[in-house]
Amino acid sequence: MRQDLRAACVIGWPAGHSRSPLIHNYWIKKYGLDAEYRREEVTAEKFASFIAKLRDKGYAGANVTLPHKEAALALSKPDDRAEAVGASNTLWFEGDTLCSTNTDVEGFLANLDSSVPNWDRGLETAVVLGAGGAARAVVYALIERGVERIHLVNRSFERAQTFRKRFGPKVHPARWTEMTGLLGAARLVVNATTLGMSGQRDLDINLRCNDAAVVADLVYDPLETSLIKAARARGLRAADGLGMLLHQAVRGFFLWFGVMPEVTAELRALVEADLRK
Repeated sequence: MRQDLRAACVIGWPAGHSRSPLIHNYWIKKYGLDAEYRREEVTAEKFASFIAKLRDKGYAGANVTLPHKEAALALSKPDDRAEAVGASNTLWFEGDTLCSTNTDVEGFLANLDSSVPNWDRGLETAVVLGAGGAARAVVYALIERGVERIHLVNRSFERAQTFRKRFGPKVHPARWTEMTGLLGAARLVVNATTLGMSGQRDLDINLRCNDAAVVADLVYDPLETSLIKAARARGLRAADGLGMLLHQAVRGFFLWFGVMPEVTAELRALVEADLRK
């Protein structure tokens, strides 16, 4: 590795599926930077030692994917977002301090802002499906935007209840069997589960929503999930998961390379083509 080359990477186990190198190296080329973005496959047992030597390896920072996001939080100085979500996906240095954040929060919001302008105008009630790390980022984002009532629907009601303890009284835990009854009053429905992902079962729900409702799916493979298809067939506004993937990458690139990149139609087409391979 050249000593003067500014570099960042994605760390995961495995990391071969990550589209982050495609996204960040596109921006590096577009903005003419003397930089590089790589994949680093690191096991859970070796993650702490790898992070301890991150700067020695020539890295200005990193993205963190499964299964390391909670470990990254513990091994860094997290901001409020990462702390609230309980996971870090982006690392960078401030002086000698390794800092972290969770850019899924801003990626989720920026994707909706771009795909469905004014989606949050008058939004009082949302339904979020799932109770994992992605759902925590979504709930935190919605509270940040001032949504007053968030129905958190999960097959394990006990896991849904932990969200109320973490995020407060705006979160209303609900059982999966209650979902259809909740959709009628919702102005936003978000799938934060893996249902609908390639290789997983489809998310089969009855979209009994108001005509003004917005539907968002965090799944980006396939590009158009069964939920997004159903929403568009009903004439509802929708935001797919690929947009969130692209927008969540923006802040990390700025922190490492000092350039604020744009999410463009050309970049989206590049990642779409890779997903269709």
